[in-house]
Amino acid sequence: MNLADRCVIATDSEEVAAAATQNGAEAVLTRASHPSGTDRIAEVVAQRKFRGFDLILNVQGDEPFVSADAVKGALSMVHDEVTIGTAAVRAQPAILTEPSVVKVVVADNGRALYFSRAPIPFLREARDSGDAAALRERVRQHIGVYAYTRDALAAWVKLPVHPLERIERLEQLRPLAAGWAIGVADIEAAGPLRRGIDTEGDLAEANTKWTIFSGEPA
Repeated sequence: MNLADRCVIATDSEEVAAAATQNGAEAVLTRASHPSGTDRIAEVVAQRKFRGFDLILNVQGDEPFVSADAVKGALSMVHDEVTIGTAAVRAQPAILTEPSVVKVVVADNGRALYFSRAPIPFLREARDSGDAAALRERVRQHIGVYAYTRDALAAWVKLPVHPLERIERLEQLRPLAAGWAIGVADIEAAGPLRRGIDTEGDLAEANTKWTIFSGEPA
């Protein structure tokens, strides 16, 4: 994508690190005890050789098909008043009933109100066509990419794991529950919406797509 000065794979798996290194990528082994990917990234960023970087981008390993627009969008949300950025894309209401798909509700100022695996926004009166139309305009699928300033990242991982984070299994609820602003870039999906890898079905679909992209026989 040519967006970063340096790209590093942070992992607690020696197998993953070895595969990355063999293919010319830079990898750093971390502790296995981290409660989230952000905590893992923070361990790497704290190393002396990475201390010169002020803006950190975290692309989750379960988002192999993340778009350049999502990455650029997350980066664009970071400024003086908002030190954490992420991205979301408009989706069909069908995702509201899928717990494996993370949804986000965003305020008019572009900041996240809440992330959840539950159906948010929730349509209370299905018979009201106006409300149904409003819902369709506001369904957003969160994309697992985060941008943060160095200071925000360091402060994030000093916060205790929040009960909401544990309940939903969503790391971004830790700073959100602490009252921090998270900017959400609203991006357009290029073609069919690509999902992250959260289920066995997602993994099978991703393997098929990867075979097509790499040109290998299926």
